[in-house]
This record gives sequence, structure tokens and C-alpha cells, in this order.
Amino acid sequence: MFDFLLTDDQKSLQEEAAAFVREKVPRQLILDMDAEKITYPPDYLKALGDANLLGLRFDKPYGGRGLRWQEEVAVLEEVGVLGTSLACLYSLPSIVGEAIAKFGSEHLKERYLKPTLAGKLYTAEALTEPRGGSDFFGATTIARREGQGYILNGQKRFVVGAEGADYFMVYANTDPEGKAHESMSAFIVDRGPGVEVAHVYGLMGTRGGGAGRVVFKNVRVPEENLLGQAGQAAKIFYQMMIPERLTSAAGALGMARAALDVASAYSTKRKAFGRKIKDFEAVSFKVADSLTRLDAARSLVYAAARAIDSGVSPSMARRLVSEAKKFATETTWAVVNDAMQIMGGIGYTNVYPIERLLRDTRLIMIWTGTNEIMDLIIQHEYYKEMAAASAGKRLSENDAENSHLSEEKVFE
Repeated sequence: MFDFLLTDDQKSLQEEAAAFVREKVPRQLILDMDAEKITYPPDYLKALGDANLLGLRFDKPYGGRGLRWQEEVAVLEEVGVLGTSLACLYSLPSIVGEAIAKFGSEHLKERYLKPTLAGKLYTAEALTEPRGGSDFFGATTIARREGQGYILNGQKRFVVGAEGADYFMVYANTDPEGKAHESMSAFIVDRGPGVEVAHVYGLMGTRGGGAGRVVFKNVRVPEENLLGQAGQAAKIFYQMMIPERLTSAAGALGMARAALDVASAYSTKRKAFGRKIKDFEAVSFKVADSLTRLDAARSLVYAAARAIDSGVSPSMARRLVSEAKKFATETTWAVVNDAMQIMGGIGYTNVYPIERLLRDTRLIMIWTGTNEIMDLIIQHEYYKEMAAASAGKRLSENDAENSHLSEEKVFE
């Protein structure tokens, strides 16, 4: 934990979240979700709403606390110890809420954001389509203008929360003949006539979150449910990179911490060759490596949160949240794998939660943009920053004895 980075108020909030996780989330809920006896946990979200822990960043009149990303990531690390499904469901009001708060009308904020933060309405984001995941602008879901609204047709897949959602945030093409970046629009779509959860996926891990394929057939969407302007969803999509990826990164910290705690405690009790296994370097060095990785990931996540709170450029925000998501999720995968290795065969059984955390962790390197997409964004934004910041910098290229030999610097 990085308590030294937190104010007294932030520490108090984090402890509030930790107390909720300890006292309000039954062990049986986690087990039943993983066993797929529960496909969606509305009582969990209602309890979070009652505790005023949802959508911390949003304004108080809508049910938030008017806080910042720094507070949200501190809370999300605590929620993350519960595993990917419950951390993701906790984050959905923040993710969809971002679009409503920044691009929605006052009507949409009152109608959807406020009851969502109260734990009375449940939401999901419908972005990925069967024909492709990372190709956002290749979406084939169509919203055709008709009268004072739109007619929506198409389908989305891998929609976490689909099984229990009362409404969806949906991206659709409103100008199929237009330019890709000027054709997408975003809507709030109620669950109702023409909206069908056609399939709930059987998943390797991250179970119980109601991830499904949603089909929209001639769904009437009123014009007032349009987010922002028609054809300008690219702006929304780029903004949504922040909550989608920063919440994934922060939740991952909790999962890594949980696995490391379990394995470290085990190493202080388990004996081999007459000694506790923590006294063997093969074990203790894995603990050291895991702790170092986790602290580095936490540093990056908290730095990204602070940067966004301080109002850095959109380019820097995209780069930092992409770095945070990539590094935190890959760190968690490494830490959970090392935890299983420390524990040996018993770590591969359901006597301990490591095997569930490993199954959960595999997904977070794929969703909200694969980590390969994170690489594309990171390098793209870096090259832009490098070109813009070249003036006034020391030219390190000249710090070589023969740097003046221009005839040796051949580029073509």
C-alpha cells in the first residue's frame, strides 16, 4: 500500500471501501458467481449504492461524491481483491457514467446517472461486435434516423453486465456512407422491446458478471437519448479510454495484491527439508520480484490518476492510461503465476483462490483494448510528443566523439 501518497481523507475513504469488501461481500457470492450459480449480482450493486461508493467522481447532486481519479483508483484497488467480475461491475457506473456526465443532457443525468449511482438502475457498455473487437470504426450496428428518433439494428458481444442491465450505452453507425470517424454516434438504450440478450457466455474466468451478446432489432431510440452530437462518437470513444482502462488497471492491483498475500502467508507456514519455504531464495526472490512489480505498477496507476486530475493534454492522458492498463494487467498476470508457483500443486486446486485469480486475470490483458492495442497507442502518442517537444531540448545525439561525421549518418 502507498499510504504515504494519500491524504487523511483519502485513507479514510480507502478504509471505508476495505470495510465494505470485508463485511458486505459474502464469500458465498464469489463462490456462486464462479460456479455460475449466479449470473448477475444486483444485490451487490444495490449495497454499493446504499454505501455511496459508486461513481465517486461525479457531482453530488447526481449521487457521487465530487472526488477525483486519485480517490477512485484507491478504492478500486480494494474492490479488486474480490476478482475481476465484481471489480468490473463496480466500475461500470463510472465508465458509462463518464459518457453521460460529460456528453449527456441534464435529462439523461437525472434519468440514468442518478439512479445508477444509487444502485437502483444497472448499466452496461455495448461496444464490441461479432465481426471485430479492436476495429471500433468498423462497427456494423446501424441507427437510422426516423422522425424524432432513431431505429437501431445490430448486435454487440462480450457485453459485461448484459444479463442484468436496465440500459445500455451503445455505439452505432448513423451515416453508413460517410467517413468512418464522422459516422459513429452513441446512445443510451433502454432494455425493452427489440432488445434481447441472445447469449450469456461461458467464460474461463471472470464469471457471474452476465457477459452476453445483445441483439437490437428495430429498437426505437428517442432523439433525447443521443449522447453528444450525431456522428461525433469518436470524441466520446477517445474520452472513454480513460475510465475503461484506468479502472482495469486499478482493479488489477487488488487482484495481484490478493494473490501475493495468499502466497506469502503460505510461505511462512509451509515447510520443506525442515525449513519454512520463505527461507529458500527460489521462493523469497519470487516474493521480492512480485512486490517490486506490484509497487511499480501501483506507482504508474496512481501517477496516471494524478495526471488526469491535473488536466494533462489528451495525448498524455491516452498514453498514461494505456501504459497503466498494459503494465498493471501484465504485472498482475506475472504476480498471480508466481503465487501459484510458490504454492506448488496446492495452488492449482480450489483449496486456495489462486487458480480463480489466474483465470480471472487472463481476461484483463484482452478487454478494454488488448495490450497490443495499448502498445500502438503508447508509441503513437510518444512519437507525437517527441516531435512537438524537440525544440529547446539538449540534442543527445551530439554527445558522441564522431557525431559531426554527417557522411556516416546514412538513413536511406
